[in-house]
This record gives sequence, structure tokens and C-alpha cells, in this order.
Amino acid sequence: MKFEKVIGQYEIKEKLVQSFTTNRLSHSYLFYGIPGTGKLSLAIAFAQFLSCENKTNNDSCGECPSCKKYEKLIHPDLHFVFPVVSATGKKSISDSYISQWREIILEDPYFSFREWMIQLGSENKQGGIFSDESSEILRKLNLKTFESDFKNMIIWLPEKMNISCANKLLKILEEPPQNTLFILVSDNSENILQTIRSRTQPVKILGIDDESLKSVIINKYNISSERADDIVKISNGSLLEAEEQISLSDETKYNLEQFINLMRICYARKVNEAMKWAEDISKTGREMQKSFLHYCCVLLRENFAFNFNLSQLNFMTHEEEEFAKNFAKFINIKNVGFLSELFNLAHFHIERNGNAKIIFTDTAFNIMKILKK
Repeated sequence: MKFEKVIGQYEIKEKLVQSFTTNRLSHSYLFYGIPGTGKLSLAIAFAQFLSCENKTNNDSCGECPSCKKYEKLIHPDLHFVFPVVSATGKKSISDSYISQWREIILEDPYFSFREWMIQLGSENKQGGIFSDESSEILRKLNLKTFESDFKNMIIWLPEKMNISCANKLLKILEEPPQNTLFILVSDNSENILQTIRSRTQPVKILGIDDESLKSVIINKYNISSERADDIVKISNGSLLEAEEQISLSDETKYNLEQFINLMRICYARKVNEAMKWAEDISKTGREMQKSFLHYCCVLLRENFAFNFNLSQLNFMTHEEEEFAKNFAKFINIKNVGFLSELFNLAHFHIERNGNAKIIFTDTAFNIMKILKK
């Protein structure tokens, strides 16, 4: 992948190229920021640039043997680590799923963790980077380079790495083999072990600029300029968010319906319906449950901001805004913090495989108490 294929991010591209031309490469980088801004694309493009045999002043050539292999993600000196799920007959390492990984990137490198889990058919399993992966990383990096001057190790979502795996990587991150480059690509860098973060050079990847994002969604989805402006406004520089607003995906519709249903049940204090709601949602997969709880936190924030009547603070879809017209008045400075804490706590317990039915029942009952105060 060439830099020119990465949407926007012109300043970051220039800085990465300069780090090579001025001989100021770090041995490990941490690309971090919200999903959908092109962090993974930048990491692959940077690795391709470093390995390119005929670099230009600002990009890889795209034509040399090295670039041809990078375009197919099969270069022998390019290594990936990413969250996987445990499966019978397969080791819980990235190489066991490398075909699916290449497939999803080559189709569209702007994808979410949720989409990757669907690609793996994770069902009710949670993805992670497990302890077996550390041995594979050490084995690969102790090999000599095959064709390039650099061995490039791209770790996608290192925040999903368990403690055992992370601790085994500390030494090699601090003193990597010669001409080895680590690029960690994170959606939530605060969840990475501090000892890992301290051994990397942080590079914050900001949102895609409005002009570039608008151009992409107009060309890809054939929407009007006016609608594109509205979508860009509420997308926070994320292509994933923009596409979500364009399609209002089934998952988003489901999350909004569940949020509305939950709030109406809790406001009316319908205990039996709350228990039935908790039982129904507990039957969905854990990734879906976490997605819903994250959505609740976001929508709470948006409804609270809606009360200030400032358009620049409004990042809701038309459907969400219609609901907010009646609901937002119930979200205020006295309860928004408590409600957000409830959903965050539920997310914490779901992520740690707590009993979903108990967690959602308890959350619903606590919402009843808070909304009536």
C-alpha cells in the first residue's frame, strides 16, 4: 500500500518520510487515535516505503518486487500480529488466521475490530492476543531479513494483548534486533500496559480532514455534497463513522432500538419488562453486548449536549436526534455521570465474562433509580 492510497493524513505522511530521510527512525512506534482514521493503512504504507527498492521523495514506487509483494501483503519481512479467537484444531496465533487477515485488508483496510471478529466468525468468543503469540514474535524476529533491509512487525490493537504476552515482549521492544521496526496500531492506547507504551514513540493520528473525507464518501457512495457535509460534520474524522451514518447499519439500528426500549422501560419502572429485556440481550454475543454498552455511553453524551442547543456539539443521526427531542431533558448534570458510570461498569464486567443476564438486570434496575431522582 502506497502513502497515496491512505486517505488524507498529509502531515503524518510527511513526518514519517522525513524520519527516514533524516536517519531518525525509531525502533518502535505507537500509532494511536480513534478507529477509522487510517492508522493501519499508514503502518503498512510506512513499512512498504522502508522496504521499497526505488523510493521517490515522498512514497514507495509501487513497481519494484518488494512493493509488488507488499501490495499482496506477502512480503517475507512483513509480519502481522492481531487479535484472534480460540478455535479447535488451531493455535491461537495470528498466522493461523493470516488468510482472513489479508482478505479483509485487501478488500478495505478501514475496518473495525467488530468487523474483524465477524470475519473470524467469533460468535460469543472474545478476540485477544494470547501468550502463544509472544513466542511466534520472538521466533520471527530472531531470523535474518529475507529480502529487505528492515523486518517490519505491525501489531494491530496491542490493547487486546494479555499481560503474559505483553510482558514477554518488553525486552525485545527495548532492545530489538538490528533493522527491526515495530509499529503498534491502537484504538485505545490507554489500555496498553504502561511498560509497553514507554518503549514506543507515540504518533497521534488525528481524524481525516473534512475535504478528503467528503471526497471519499461522495465518490464511494454517490451522495450529494450537502448530505456529505452533514455526514462529515458528525463523523469526527473517521471513515468508519461516516460509513455508519450513510448506511445506518443493522447494528446501529439495533443499538438505538435497544437504548430507546431500555430507557422507556426504566422510566416507567416496569420491572418485569426490564427483566425480560435483560434476558433477551444476554442471549446476544458478547461483542454485540459491548458494542451496545459503548453506544449507550456515546448517546448519553450526545443527549446531554443536545440540551445546550449548540449545533457544533450535535453529532447525532436524524433518528437519534428525533429521539433526543423528547428524551434529552431527562439527562442532566446530576445524573449523566452516574448513568455513564453504570454503562462503563457493565462493559467492564461483560468484557471479563461476567453473567450477562445479571449484569444487564442490575444495570436496568439502577437506571430506574437514577432517572426518578
